[in-house]
Amino acid sequence: MVLRRCRRVLRDEQEAVDAMQDVFVRLLVHQDRLADTAPSSLLYRIATHVCLNRLRTKRRRPEDADQDLMMRIADTAAEEERALSRGLLGRIFAGEKESTQVIAVLHLLDRMTLEEVAAEVGMSVSGVRKRLRTLRGRIEELKEVA
Repeated sequence: MVLRRCRRVLRDEQEAVDAMQDVFVRLLVHQDRLADTAPSSLLYRIATHVCLNRLRTKRRRPEDADQDLMMRIADTAAEEERALSRGLLGRIFAGEKESTQVIAVLHLLDRMTLEEVAAEVGMSVSGVRKRLRTLRGRIEELKEVA
């Protein structure tokens, strides 16, 4: 379950395996502070946070600049699309809490229901709905500007 989640978010097999191992390391390190209720939800939430943190870190500090350059040269069109997408997502999520990003991923990418998302992030369904409505409004504003 954890590996499947990491694969879905990271879209890279080796990175997903590494992230999965990080999830279990975190679980072991913090086992004394974790409650044993709903372990699958806990693992899912930890995996989501680990993967999002890895994506942020990768964006800030590419591990191998030469490899990154070669990939960009080899796949220029895809890189341009990703850069545009990252910029657009940055504008959509500007000023939002990290949990809003998690909500968007769980609902829009993973196709979880509002109730499932609310239970996962520890919010009410109306709170989740409000955050998604805010994001949709921001998307509409950006469409009008473009």
